[in-house]
Amino acid sequence: MTEKQIVVLGAGYAGLTAATRAGKRGRVTLIAPESRFLHRVRQHETAAGHPEHRPAVAEVLRGRRVRHLRARATRIDLTARKVFLDNGDAVAYDTLVYALGSRTAWHGVPGAADHAYGVERAGEVAERLRTAERPGTLAVVGGGATGIELAAELAEAHPGWKVRIVAAGQVGGWFSAKGRRHVHTVLRGLGAEIHEHHTVTAVDPEGLTTAAGRIPADLVVWAAAMEPHPLAAEAGLTVGPTGRAVVDGHLRSVSHPDVYVIGDAAEVTVPGTGTLRMGCATAQPMGRYLGNVLAGRTDKPFAFRYAVQCLSLGRREGMVQLIHGDDSMRTSVLTGLTGRLTKAAIVNGVVMSLR
Repeated sequence: MTEKQIVVLGAGYAGLTAATRAGKRGRVTLIAPESRFLHRVRQHETAAGHPEHRPAVAEVLRGRRVRHLRARATRIDLTARKVFLDNGDAVAYDTLVYALGSRTAWHGVPGAADHAYGVERAGEVAERLRTAERPGTLAVVGGGATGIELAAELAEAHPGWKVRIVAAGQVGGWFSAKGRRHVHTVLRGLGAEIHEHHTVTAVDPEGLTTAAGRIPADLVVWAAAMEPHPLAAEAGLTVGPTGRAVVDGHLRSVSHPDVYVIGDAAEVTVPGTGTLRMGCATAQPMGRYLGNVLAGRTDKPFAFRYAVQCLSLGRREGMVQLIHGDDSMRTSVLTGLTGRLTKAAIVNGVVMSLR
């Protein structure tokens, strides 16, 4: 009998984890242009100029029956079961794992894509800061976890720069009252300015125009939101209102059951938990589960419960927000050295769990 062809698109938290586990027993083709794993939850460190922590994909795949094609998927023919690549090749599959993740969402804000740096360009932000003739003003757009971590890390690493965090709503507004207070205390202690309820309406070389007024900036980093890669919708997979592919309890596309969708690309609803948010915390468990499904280790539906939310707040501070299984907040938080070390242990464990 001919061995089934399993193709995985994407080498992020979900895709790489699924490929390594499925590759223990079956042959897998991993399609991704990167030679090194992009540890997205540490991009704030890269932006601040700290050493990158990006293991080689080949090292992660060592000992697995996984062939890595360094190419980018440009089109999927769901009828012919083929993935077309930017190098002109086409790869046939019996089972497709779609794990292309998410990217910066500009939301049509004029000038944002032209004059702001998305979080994917963290290395360019570091170079811009390193080569600047003199310190200036830096605006981080986004009051979510990515924006908070960027603002704290950049303010600490570059104290000569005036760092401003700009949010349409509250900065860290989803945390418990204690958690949000801690975030604001640390940011202000690092010299960062907090601008809440400032919806950005335009970006230009001199800064931001917001619904609440003008905010000058020499450098703008955009961390306002992420959106799924559009290839799933373009191919014809059923997607939800946010563009994520809708899947069943086993993470199969509801329209094409020979396609599994995991990570930020998937709209996953778990009974008792709800629709999962994008992020490493949900992507890697999906990858582990699907890898076990493809390796024949389980046929149970995917189950997931949240445990904590955590933040880096520079090199000396951190916060771990305790939460309920449905992602709602508890009142308790871990801060200071305990919070920082707990966050570091979780982040380091992510890389170890890729295999």
